[in-house]
Amino acid sequence: MLSEERYAIIAELVNSRGSVKLSELCEELDASESTIRRDLNVLSKRGIITKVHGGAISNTESFFSYENDVEKKSILYVKEKEKIAQYAASVIEDGDLVFIDAGTSTEKMIAHLPKKNVTFVTNGFINAKKLSQLGFKVLIPGGEIKLSTEAIVGAECVLSLQQYNFNKCFIGVNGISRSGGLSTPDKNEAIVKSTAIKNSKEVYILADHSKFGKITGAKFASLDCGEIITDKLIDKKYLSEASIKEVL
Repeated sequence: MLSEERYAIIAELVNSRGSVKLSELCEELDASESTIRRDLNVLSKRGIITKVHGGAISNTESFFSYENDVEKKSILYVKEKEKIAQYAASVIEDGDLVFIDAGTSTEKMIAHLPKKNVTFVTNGFINAKKLSQLGFKVLIPGGEIKLSTEAIVGAECVLSLQQYNFNKCFIGVNGISRSGGLSTPDKNEAIVKSTAIKNSKEVYILADHSKFGKITGAKFASLDCGEIITDKLIDKKYLSEASIKEVL
């Protein structure tokens, strides 16, 4: 493969995904690390992408209008989500009233929860079932079921959540952007997330590294609304605008 062909492929991968690891590029292009590093240096000098330690990030923030369903999300970044969930569960304390958002990252928290006196409120009906099976007190809001994300949404859900004062909330996210804040494709889910955040003393956003540099349709909070828990932060510029905990 000619150098310019590799450059085009690398640029497309990085700018479509937002960030790509060096190992991923080596595998997809069947090339050595030294070759890919040289390619990244060239593309970075041309201003097409930004080379960072262990890979590259896009120079542009990408807008995404679609959302995978739960089944597809569940097979993405499994190891990273497990580590994020494990840390998130560890900050829960005895006596807490906790909101857990619907989603694959928040669902993984349940297996790591401490055996403490904790009450949970969740708009994820699968989450509610699993929490109840572990013996926790679980409250679910009323509202409309959104099957693709296994979430309860709508005006009734929002009204229900406004009645609580949470010690902590754990929120999933689709996009994290310096210009677009924290976002999700669905306006109804965005309102649920923002309501939980406004009514919570401590806010935790669960996000694997692929969520950074992405913008989706509905902003629900600013980057500084709480602590973002991620596996590995590739673009260090976010540290100036958000509190970020890396777990890998």
